[in-house]
Amino acid sequence: MNYVQAHQDVFRQLVDLIGITSIMEVLVRLVGADDHVYPNFTDVMQWLADSNLLEMIVDKLSPSNPPEVNANAAETLCAITRNAPSALATKLSSPSFVARIFDHALEDSHSKSGLVNSLSVCISLLDPKRSAMSSPLMHSFRSHHMYESPIPVNPETISAMLPKLGNLLLLLNVRSDEKILPTTYGVLKPPLGKHCLKIVEFIAVLLRTGNEAAEMELVSSGTIKRILNLFFEYPYNNALHHHVESIIMSCLETKSDAMVDHLLQECDLIGKFLQTDKNPLISGDNNKPTVPADGKQAPRAGNLGHITRISNKLVQLGNISSHIQTYLQENSEWMEWQATVLQERNVVENVYRWACGRPTALHDRTRDSDEDDLHDRDYDVAALANNLSQAFRYKIYGNEDNEEDNGNLDRDDEDVYFDDESAEVVISSLRLGDDQGRSLFTNSNWFAFQEDRIGDSLVSIS
Repeated sequence: MNYVQAHQDVFRQLVDLIGITSIMEVLVRLVGADDHVYPNFTDVMQWLADSNLLEMIVDKLSPSNPPEVNANAAETLCAITRNAPSALATKLSSPSFVARIFDHALEDSHSKSGLVNSLSVCISLLDPKRSAMSSPLMHSFRSHHMYESPIPVNPETISAMLPKLGNLLLLLNVRSDEKILPTTYGVLKPPLGKHCLKIVEFIAVLLRTGNEAAEMELVSSGTIKRILNLFFEYPYNNALHHHVESIIMSCLETKSDAMVDHLLQECDLIGKFLQTDKNPLISGDNNKPTVPADGKQAPRAGNLGHITRISNKLVQLGNISSHIQTYLQENSEWMEWQATVLQERNVVENVYRWACGRPTALHDRTRDSDEDDLHDRDYDVAALANNLSQAFRYKIYGNEDNEEDNGNLDRDDEDVYFDDESAEVVISSLRLGDDQGRSLFTNSNWFAFQEDRIGDSLVSIS
């Protein structure tokens, strides 16, 4: 660091090469966002904040830069937010820098890389733990199963984000997109796209902060209603359903009756749930984005599991909140559905009531005991998630020769990609056996490279 302070042009040269991952890692170390701690850490961070380093990195989020530059700049900025409190993190969360980041996100509506990576930085400002490099899925996996209190965030940071919400809402309207994505269940016309998924994730994290001004802005702009419609328009996008469920939970658990009124009355959440459960088969309407394949029986909607879980949460919160209970009791169709369909479904889906070779002592365990296990047992979910991400990042399971022949290595498929959210869906879908849980998550050889496995086989044969 003494050398860098004496040769400040080094920072500019490093930032210009930030698209190279090894250079990005050097930058992360220089800004003190890794395990390395400077002897005079506070003074160094203040010196870095007084320099123009942060401005140079943020400018690399511009859509005019290549996607790898956008991604590495975002990762460096996320690393700085995880290092809070520091002078650099404080500067990055200031209203002027938040506005600057959003300007890059919305600079070019045709550039998805700039939007996705800029929003990743905004998400990290709201929830630094979410993007932790050491365990990319641990935070989201735990929050998927357990209640988490609102995240303390500087209100000025949130206020700087609110004026841009209307622009993000416009990007959620994908009807004008002419792309078509064939799938095993039919056709997506158009696919949702990772940029829309990132916008929904940002809204979910923003709502979890519990900021009242943000809640009112999302209601008045119609953002929540639009996102809820996406939940039903794309019934097989599991990552989308996960974020929408988080949004619904935040609305129901808020102290604001206006949020509950908006969700249950204006958005007609209960009515849409009942309608989907009554007609679970995908409609053949060509005006909808999800169309079943020709000549095949229309499949059932893939979001019924989330609907069941949200419905159970509604019942639970209704026992606590008289305001929610009033909405439930006024809907006779809901009360009948809750007493019959929902109750029967909960009995059928209670895995502890299944025989399946389990000891009889386990049959009486309740659903809540599953959450207790998460507290009592230290599953290394992060280790499995990292191995899983590595396996797909290096295309272990793909036909690499085919991809090279077709020139698809740089392809940016909108709905066909594997990232942390996709890995989260895989991890959270696993059902752990009582005897095999630990070994399941700590086996680091699950996703060994093919060459290593072949080498091991040759050694064992010899």
